[in-house]
Amino acid sequence: MRVRFAPSPTGYLHVGGARTAVFNWLLARRHQGTFVLRIEDTDRERSSDAHTRAIVDGMAWLGLDWDEGPFFQSEGVERHREAALRLLAEGKAYRDFSDGEAVREEARERKMHPSRVAREHAERVDPEESERRAQAGERFAVRFRVPDGETVFEDLVHGETRFGNDDVDDLVLLRSDGSPVYNLAVVSDDAEQEITHVLRGDDHLSNTPKQVLLYRALGLPEPLFGHVPMILGSDGRKLSKRHGAVAVSAYAEEGILPEAMLNFLALLGWSPGDDREFMTADELVAAFSTERLLKSASVFDSEKLGWLNGRHLAARPDDELADHLRTALGDEPSFLNGLLEDEAWRTALLEVVKPRARTLDDLVEQARPFLCDRLSYEEKAVQKHWLRDRDAALERLERLLGAFDGAEWSGEELETRLRATAAEMEVGAGKVIHPLRVALTGNMASPGIFDVLVLLGRERVDARISEGLERIRAAS
Repeated sequence: MRVRFAPSPTGYLHVGGARTAVFNWLLARRHQGTFVLRIEDTDRERSSDAHTRAIVDGMAWLGLDWDEGPFFQSEGVERHREAALRLLAEGKAYRDFSDGEAVREEARERKMHPSRVAREHAERVDPEESERRAQAGERFAVRFRVPDGETVFEDLVHGETRFGNDDVDDLVLLRSDGSPVYNLAVVSDDAEQEITHVLRGDDHLSNTPKQVLLYRALGLPEPLFGHVPMILGSDGRKLSKRHGAVAVSAYAEEGILPEAMLNFLALLGWSPGDDREFMTADELVAAFSTERLLKSASVFDSEKLGWLNGRHLAARPDDELADHLRTALGDEPSFLNGLLEDEAWRTALLEVVKPRARTLDDLVEQARPFLCDRLSYEEKAVQKHWLRDRDAALERLERLLGAFDGAEWSGEELETRLRATAAEMEVGAGKVIHPLRVALTGNMASPGIFDVLVLLGRERVDARISEGLERIRAAS
């Protein structure tokens, strides 16, 4: 088995292209095949080295290693041209000397496809006259002569697929400047690279009968084709930037992990056949098959991507996550790096913050109150839980400061003392917990308050409650 991913370097690696790459990579790895990377750069005006680098970097980030390439389609131009001229010599193609705009105008008037009009014009030219005009240097395109009948092929996703040849235009093989077009180039390249399976999005489905006809006309072995339905946004429309159809590099910048993105993309149009959603790369490879590619369109669900990212984040080794926290917080003057050197404390911290984090950035924000000695207070939390009723906030924090004095520093003991304090004040425990949370973390939300108390320890809890009291008094 030999498969390929063949992007055009006219843009970055986006979600749709990345999914195609993932499916081909999984197929090759599942069957110990060869995964070929080919850059289809024949559109020289829109292609760029920067986009090529971005595509390669995006694949590397996803962990999609290739076995051969990257090859560049532009390197095969002479081979493409030779194939077109061979079809011309065999009468399977013809020279088109017509003016393109005039042909399109005539086609509109006659309600015909322009290629049919072009064929009529070409057939009025005697073969000897056609040769003479070509030798004289007159410009012409080379068009493929689509035969009568229908084109039938077996699609890995959709099964037997039929196209009436009347609906397939006489496609241009060589433009009037001698440059080959996409459909000819891709057939020549796939044959040259011995590609056995072409798995791609169904936006290419209309190209397939043209390519199948070219394989047959050139006497080349046909690969097996599979066309995967498109990806839709949450509103059921074609995926666009407003849904998240951005370059995969943007997800890396947002804290999405490559293993989570790989997992997510694999499930866009394929099912493992069971209820699994969280899957490692090895598990995806072991389960992948074309038989379970879906026939219906898939929906890009940002919430699901976030959930999967949280699962993969939680599965990463603690040492690796601790290193990320050091990198992210190391430049902050208040960062207490020494805390992470205590393995037991580090494990306890990550057990508390990992379930609440969906991205690496989330992890940093969840961990910051525990790892920095200066808090940044969320204004909304301060207003709601401290300043809306200053006297109540002051009393509750003062009572807690006294209640925690001399306590055994365990979650059970601290919970008992806090709830007893709330009962003595004849308020619900939440009324006491909310101002305490702001004092300890600066935030409206946090992990469970008793986990927070234990992780911070007696000295830092006393210091933060005291600072909270000072801030409330200063505000009043």
